[in-house]
Amino acid sequence: MNMNEYMEQALQLARMAAQEGEVPVGAVVVKDGVVIARGRNRRERQKNAVCHAEIEAIYNACKWLGGWRLWQCELYVTLEPCPMCAGAIINARIPRVFYGARDEKAGSCGSVVNLFDLPYNHRPALVGGIMEEECSRILTEFFRELRIKKAALPKWQPPQK
Repeated sequence: MNMNEYMEQALQLARMAAQEGEVPVGAVVVKDGVVIARGRNRRERQKNAVCHAEIEAIYNACKWLGGWRLWQCELYVTLEPCPMCAGAIINARIPRVFYGARDEKAGSCGSVVNLFDLPYNHRPALVGGIMEEECSRILTEFFRELRIKKAALPKWQPPQK
């Protein structure tokens, strides 16, 4: 498989997240050319701030491999990781991260800051812009539909006396 094929698998997970009302982000962990773990956003469903796609994929990869060091793995994610996810990537010792769309509001791999450039004990290599147009489009469409749905809701009014 190539980078686009792994990213397409991550995009499929992002689409599943969107269908569940989650921000459409998907991630896969690859070892020796095989996808060993998957993750997608589940913050709304789980009511948990740490239920990001990358965290779920890293967690599942650790379970699959029976250890926390993912030094022989690569991570593919549809959206540039946030600070929490970048920290998890560093701590899991993932050597290479591939992402699709930039995140100008919370991206911590180059957009707002690049945590991988700081002098931590592990510095993953980073490749951005993999299938960027497709990864950006799913996010843009999700938020456009969300705004339309919110606009159609009745506005709150104080109770009548």
